[in-house]
Amino acid sequence: MSKRLNSNASNGLAKDSVVGEPTVDKQKKLLEEDTGHFSLIRMLHLADLITELNGFCGVMSVFSSMRYCLGASSAQGNLWAALGFMPFGLFFDFMDGKVARWRNKSSLMGQELDSLADLISFGVSPAAAAFAIGLRTPVDHLLLTFFVLCGLTRLARFNITVANVPKDATGKSKYFEGTPIPTSLSIAALMGYWVKQGWILENLPLGTWATGTMFEFHPVAGLFVLSGVMMTSKSIHIPKP
Repeated sequence: MSKRLNSNASNGLAKDSVVGEPTVDKQKKLLEEDTGHFSLIRMLHLADLITELNGFCGVMSVFSSMRYCLGASSAQGNLWAALGFMPFGLFFDFMDGKVARWRNKSSLMGQELDSLADLISFGVSPAAAAFAIGLRTPVDHLLLTFFVLCGLTRLARFNITVANVPKDATGKSKYFEGTPIPTSLSIAALMGYWVKQGWILENLPLGTWATGTMFEFHPVAGLFVLSGVMMTSKSIHIPKP
């Protein structure tokens, strides 16, 4: 859900290219020529560091799911942590754009960082949490993988098409093409309700279908399939707030 500055291509740099080509050229030159050990860090703006915190939340969510699967002490707490880190990721995903607009600064890496962090926090981490709570059959794995790949595809498409989406008078895109990947938090919220009710592992709602066969799966995994299809849809237009 990249949205730095005016949500234009290259994380707001389309705007820069109109009013400040030297800014873009300078950043490209630094990336290509600066070979110092900390040159990459010097390229990051404050908004990029906030985006990194989004990615941090996603990784911590995945690790918490893994700790739950390993049966670590306070296992239930690890499951709650896995689900709890996701909305914090959304907070940082929202704040990086605010900070970029406030400071009127962006970097060439900003949009790429934003998309990669979103993939971890709202694609991989919900799938990992779903595995932790009980979606563990081979078919479940395929369905969860489909969801993550849809998120990956949706973010890649956004990066190359955002410049062509209709803009309002301020240059802000009028709508999202396909549902934004953070909408997967609705499934995370539902999983949180299941955890609260104790509906996990063998007690997952609707149980399994094709039980005892190689095609055994949990029908609730269909929520991830539906989410993936909606993310990659070209006909669904979600107005931007």
